Amino acid sequence: MNALESAADLRPAGMNEGEWQCRLELAACYRLFDWLGWSEMIFNHITLRVPGGDESNPHYLINPYGLHYSEVTATNLVKIDRHGNKIDASPYPLNPAGFVIHSAVHSARHDAHCVMHTHTTATVSVACQEGGLRFDNFYAALVYGQVAYHAFEGVTTNPGECPRLVASLGERNVLILRNHGPLVCGASVPAALQTMWFLQRACEVQVTCDAMNTPNLAIRQDVLERNAEHFRPMTLGGQPGRLMFDAILRRAGIRYVDIV
Repeated sequence: MNALESAADLRPAGMNEGEWQCRLELAACYRLFDWLGWSEMIFNHITLRVPGGDESNPHYLINPYGLHYSEVTATNLVKIDRHGNKIDASPYPLNPAGFVIHSAVHSARHDAHCVMHTHTTATVSVACQEGGLRFDNFYAALVYGQVAYHAFEGVTTNPGECPRLVASLGERNVLILRNHGPLVCGASVPAALQTMWFLQRACEVQVTCDAMNTPNLAIRQDVLERNAEHFRPMTLGGQPGRLMFDAILRRAGIRYVDIV
């Protein structure tokens, strides 16, 4: 029996298995963010598309506004549509910034099932730098070719910004919101988390290197391109990030049966 199956019997009546597994995995990810030190009080979001809705109006799960990441559970996650309408009877409110940014990406990118946004010190620091992320360290090389940028327009609660944000992201999986922080998307929670971890480490290394006030060694362009081409197919079982995600859950002592 795998970890997800161990919580199968706790599924609420009337909820399909697909949505329940999504809820368990997303709640676990919120706990992992907190364990990793990536939570931002009650702010920021990780969203996950769930079965239901249609291509023009997808349904997705988001954290209840007002709860700390350590309080998020599979059952208190809120299901909404792209317009921010609740699909379930959740008593919790929503943060407008959550569905403005995330719904735009979910609606435009059908491959972006999971969307993450953080405000860690290292990633925000790099987002504030004019040159953005430099591809001169190992971790940055792992996200080479995946990074796009979007100009700061203030707190992201204006739906009018959505088309510009989507255009900035394009087909890439990392969007650095200038002066703000990163947005990462992936085909699954583990895939998005792995990309976010690479980005976080890349930013930490860059910030540390800049503090040393000495020139960095450049990585040759052909090496960056070859590295990116070789790394992308490495899925280990067809599920990018799965081994890493499960390993961190074990290390953090997070069990699906405890976050229902």
